[in-house]
Amino acid sequence: MLALRPNDKHQGGLWEFPGGKVEQGETVQEALKRELQEEVGIQVTKCRPLIQISHRYPDKAVLLDVFLVSEFEGQAEGCEGQAICWTTADGLSDFSFPAANQPIVDACQLPESILITGEFESPQACIERVMLGLSRGAQSVMLRSQHPAKLEIAAELKTLCESHDKLFILNGTPEEAAALKVDALHLSSHQLDQLADRNAFAGKWLSASCHTPEELEVAVAKGLDFVTLSPVSATQSHPNAAPLGWACFSDWVLSVPMPVYALGGMNHADISTAFAHGAQGIAAISAWWD
Repeated sequence: MLALRPNDKHQGGLWEFPGGKVEQGETVQEALKRELQEEVGIQVTKCRPLIQISHRYPDKAVLLDVFLVSEFEGQAEGCEGQAICWTTADGLSDFSFPAANQPIVDACQLPESILITGEFESPQACIERVMLGLSRGAQSVMLRSQHPAKLEIAAELKTLCESHDKLFILNGTPEEAAALKVDALHLSSHQLDQLADRNAFAGKWLSASCHTPEELEVAVAKGLDFVTLSPVSATQSHPNAAPLGWACFSDWVLSVPMPVYALGGMNHADISTAFAHGAQGIAAISAWWD
């Protein structure tokens, strides 16, 4: 649900996600419930953190604590005379928002979990692995492999994901992505460093693997849409990598105005913890079939 900002307010004439300022003595969740009651007449009964965004306009700076409200009571209306409307997550791309809201739009449109294929014995084994992961709740699929038939497998996985209405992400090069006409490309940290800018990929989603605050800064500077940050916990695929831990993950994510997936030792039980520490969700290899 969106509300139209009055023309006489900052960023007037643009659409926004309803909310407001935290008052003295309030928690963020208390402010959320009060503001939505005052602005649109609903009583929030269930919500979770979605993303936190720090943004500087020419004339002011804002810190947005964004929540996903999944359950509420009451009938939404513009209690302050503002126009409101409902739209789908995909439909958000048709509206004009303040610049600080673009990461919110991205967070609403991106899935909560990514299945990463890892290496596999055969193309058929890869397809079977992905099918099992989708049946267990994976919301998107990333092909990460050096298999000789990688592009052929990618084409098949792309079709499979489209038939299941899931996002397919290619871990590869802009040239491979262009050849396959994929909507989402994921880069290694080395590829991110070599990337000229966001225009190198014409698809909807460009992401990268990050492991340090410096790499996160590069991803932001080059205009990427989301990243994975790893390793949060100990992982079998990189046993010598020191895990960040949730406290470090949360601290680093606070300065990143884009969705960030927790990667490294993740499983289904970690997703609520990931949300609580500022993650868009989790990305994992073995979690879907162990």
